[in-house]
Amino acid sequence: MSIIKITGLTKDYGNQKGIFDLTFNIEEGEIFGYLGPNGAGKTTTIRHLLGFLKPDKGGSQILGMDCRLKSAEIMKNLGYLPGEIAFFDGMKGMEFLNFMGEMKGLKDTSLRDRLVDMFQLDTKGRIRKMSKGMKQKLAIICAFMHDPKVLILDEPTSGLDPLMQKTFADLILEEKSKGKTILMSSHSFEEIERTCDRVGIIRQGKLVATENIHDLKKKRRKIFILTFEDASSATDFINNSPFDIIEANDKTVKLGILGNVTELIKALDKYKVLDLDTEKSSLEDIFMHYYGDLNISQKSD
Repeated sequence: MSIIKITGLTKDYGNQKGIFDLTFNIEEGEIFGYLGPNGAGKTTTIRHLLGFLKPDKGGSQILGMDCRLKSAEIMKNLGYLPGEIAFFDGMKGMEFLNFMGEMKGLKDTSLRDRLVDMFQLDTKGRIRKMSKGMKQKLAIICAFMHDPKVLILDEPTSGLDPLMQKTFADLILEEKSKGKTILMSSHSFEEIERTCDRVGIIRQGKLVATENIHDLKKKRRKIFILTFEDASSATDFINNSPFDIIEANDKTVKLGILGNVTELIKALDKYKVLDLDTEKSSLEDIFMHYYGDLNISQKSD
């Protein structure tokens, strides 16, 4: 059963800005990663799902209800984490949680209190004095505390340290086990691959692919940095290498590989390698090697 349905959704701001003929569904119990660089149209899509924008063409539904016409009804079953969070800075953390709880009609605060403990949030301090990471924790708790059926999360781990990122990933998987449907927007492949079942990739306002996350991982290029015993060994390796050499400097060679690394291991057998390091491929790298040179914009979404 499709919980979120987007059909031909178009919002044209001119100068090739906006979203164009977006069509995809998110099924019940699915975690769908919405992946793209800043400016690709992720936030514009989300604003339509929340009923904030009127589309030029097409439409969107959540739980069978039109997002523009039934936004108030949808919000009763929706948890939303915005990419840019606005708080009442003069409030203390718990005051803000109580305020938001009243707005959501929250009666049972047990889930909220468990989330406060899980994310180690100090609710006694005033929001204006909180770090970005603490504010992000506060926003996450607000999105989840009323136990919504559907969650829309825009850059959810922004500002979180690695430990809290893992805590967040654990929470997402726990919600999935309960049958929740989650749309998670991000420009970070690492964030998406931790938790998602399927990924939609948006570029310049157009959906260029939807992929099972496991299939996408296979197509992700691995980056290796090799340090050879001497420059002549590095040169010999480059001259006799079938691999994609990204750059070389004296004894160091940086290369990229799609698929398994068996051939690289075999090729290195004849050389003395002092060091072998790996580097996480960037979103741009993933896009370029999956779709070719996309000339990705880095402007604000």
